[in-house]
Order: sequence, then C-alpha cells, then structure tokens
Amino acid sequence: MALWRAYQRALTAHPWKVQVLTAGSLMGLGDVISQQLVERRGLQAHKTGRTLTMVSLGCGFVGPVVGGWYKVLDRLIPGTTRVDALKKMLLDQGGFAPCFLGCFLSLVGTLNGLSAQDNWAKLQQDYPDALITNYYLWPAVQLANFYLVPLHYREDLAPQSLSPSHLGSLPLMACLQGQCCSLG
Repeated sequence: MALWRAYQRALTAHPWKVQVLTAGSLMGLGDVISQQLVERRGLQAHKTGRTLTMVSLGCGFVGPVVGGWYKVLDRLIPGTTRVDALKKMLLDQGGFAPCFLGCFLSLVGTLNGLSAQDNWAKLQQDYPDALITNYYLWPAVQLANFYLVPLHYREDLAPQSLSPSHLGSLPLMACLQGQCCSLG
C-alpha cells in the first residue's frame, strides 16, 4: 500500500515523467515475461538488449505518444458517460490504433536494422495480422478503460493496439499470437 501511495504522489507531482517511466517499465516487464514464460529462454539465454530496447520504446515512443493521445482524445470528447466512452473507443480503435501500430512496427524494424525496403516489406507482411489481433481484445479493454479509469491513471494503463499497460504486454501478446517483434 505504501508503494501505491508513493506512486500516486509521484504521479501527481510529475505526471509526464511517471507515465513515461511506467510505459517503459511495463514494456520491459512484458518482454521479460515473453522471454521467460512464452519463449522459455531461461535466465542464461535471456536477451537483455532486447528487454532494454523494449524499455526504450516504452519511454521514448509509446509513453509519450499514447499519453499525448489520451489528452487529445479527452479534449475532443469530454465526458465520462457510457456514450462518451464508446465514442472515445471508436475514435481510438478506428483512427489512432491503426496509425500507432504502423508506426510502432516500423520503429521496431528500424531498431532491428532493417533497410527501408525490408522494413516496408515486413510491415506489409505483419501489419494486417497485428491489426486484426489488436481488434480481438483492445476495443473491449478500451471501452472499460475510457469509462472506468480517470485520465491521469489511464495514461499509465494506456491502451492501444498499444498502451503502456497492455503495451507492456505487447511482446507477450505478439508471441502468443506467433507475431514476435523479433527484437534482438
């Protein structure tokens, strides 16, 4: 409980920093879970560089982009009714998620050292399945997220085809679907 209260105080005092660090931490944790529980690498074969890359993606891309998007979305559709939550989810999953996912996959390809041509080919190959997989789960999660979670926490629980909280689980979700980002 003391840790939760400290987190809330930090979130109040430094919301942007805490949200970005939370996104990075959750993505790193998601990669550790993916490597250890899904891929069953064991500690000796754990790819630390891959985990650090996921942390960097969370802190440098996912956290800032998703956090900013939630603020914009709350300005576009103020309110917390069920209808407001539905509108937010539709805009989020219909507009933001497809764009964000494409950017995320392209960034992963770049970090993996793919040439522009290879990155484009990989994006064309992986994007449709990744987007369909996104739509199996995240619309329902986002609907609950927008209806039940206050904005200052939502940015941490973030969304998306990627959000900090489920973004942290992105590597795990991708591996479960056979779509590993193959970082490192």
